[in-house]
Amino acid sequence: MAPFLAYEDKGPVSPRQPVVPLVPLVLVHGHPFDRTMWTPQLRTFSADRRVIAPDLRGYGASPATPAVTDFSGFARDIETLLDELEVESCVLAGLSMGGQIVMDCYRLFPERVRGLVLADTFPSAETPQGVRTRDAMADRLLAEGMRGYADEVLERMVAPYAPAEVKAHVHRMMTATSPEGAAAALRARARRPDYGALLTRVTVPALVVVGADDTFTPVSDARAMHAALPDAALHVIEGTAHMPNLERPAEFDRALADFLARVDERQPSPAPPRL
Repeated sequence: MAPFLAYEDKGPVSPRQPVVPLVPLVLVHGHPFDRTMWTPQLRTFSADRRVIAPDLRGYGASPATPAVTDFSGFARDIETLLDELEVESCVLAGLSMGGQIVMDCYRLFPERVRGLVLADTFPSAETPQGVRTRDAMADRLLAEGMRGYADEVLERMVAPYAPAEVKAHVHRMMTATSPEGAAAALRARARRPDYGALLTRVTVPALVVVGADDTFTPVSDARAMHAALPDAALHVIEGTAHMPNLERPAEFDRALADFLARVDERQPSPAPPRL
């Protein structure tokens, strides 16, 4: 079903054959954004490797129907897209909700994952209050649309001192998102599983990235994930909030480049059995 997803699929214009094959990179956006949140990384990394950035179901140019009803639907869409694009294995990178989708991908098809990048995200399931809050927000978005919400949270998504052009880009993504798609995702996300135990069983390298001033997913959450993962690096980006890949793209890209170089040199290891 996933070929209906809109996506970017970029790579070298004249592919050369490196001594060590470069692992494809798949970038999964957060809520309520679209694949353009990865524009700096697409530009940087597609110079020498394949980089794929989909719009999740209900976001960007991907249709909101049929609506996602279970959080694993996002991961299954990505798996089907990988099949369609003939990507056998890849590094999966996700930010915020995208990071949780990446964790779900590892839960469902670990044998296809060569590395994990978990940015400004957290693994725990929703609390009862969190479920009520997300359900209420879904109702609000359906009733009011996206603009009021976007205005309220903009300076938490990015730091108040972020460049004006970054704020404008983030605000455009939020207001352009389908309320129906966002509401369906909020309800599904409210009922996602807990990935805490899964992280302790990850057999591939991981990179945990967080903005130093992120109030949605604070540095303490990133440190806890870093401690749980068997083979992980942690990078805290000063002067950023919830979207360091846009707020400080050069520093984010340096951390990601170092991580990708390590994954490129590593032979695939046996994946754990599916649960």
